[in-house]
Amino acid sequence: MSLAIALLRLTGLLLIYVSSTSLSWAAIDTYEFSSDQQRERFQVLTEELRCPKCQNQNIADSNAPIAVDLRRKIYTMLQAGESDKTIIDFMQSRYGDFVLYNPPWDRRTWLLWSLPFILLMVGLFVLGRLLWRRRSQPQPQALSEAEKAALNAILKESEKS
Repeated sequence: MSLAIALLRLTGLLLIYVSSTSLSWAAIDTYEFSSDQQRERFQVLTEELRCPKCQNQNIADSNAPIAVDLRRKIYTMLQAGESDKTIIDFMQSRYGDFVLYNPPWDRRTWLLWSLPFILLMVGLFVLGRLLWRRRSQPQPQALSEAEKAALNAILKESEKS
């Protein structure tokens, strides 16, 4: 029994060690920029573009090999004097609209952009119908004095029996 507990503890410690040291293996990009403006452009571009592998991370935060390559390509294009639009167009032509966090409005993405509005309208319509139905139902009326007396008489009779 104690051997099993010792092995379990050893496995737990090994998992903790491996998970904590894997963070230190991440590559750190070091790029030399000619100006602060160029550095800011690089940061904005890498934060605007999505990693094709990680899917929900931008390429600035991703350590996937493709994200490293994309950062290197952006750096190279910035050094060559390319505009932000040219860089984004290049990435979009190579990886599709998925690489953009804000895909353009076109015939393929109209549902993506319209769906929140459509769902909001449907929800408001359903809420309105429920409120209208509740309002149109007859409201319970208070008992008249004669009805109260009749009800009391019935209750007294049921208590006697």
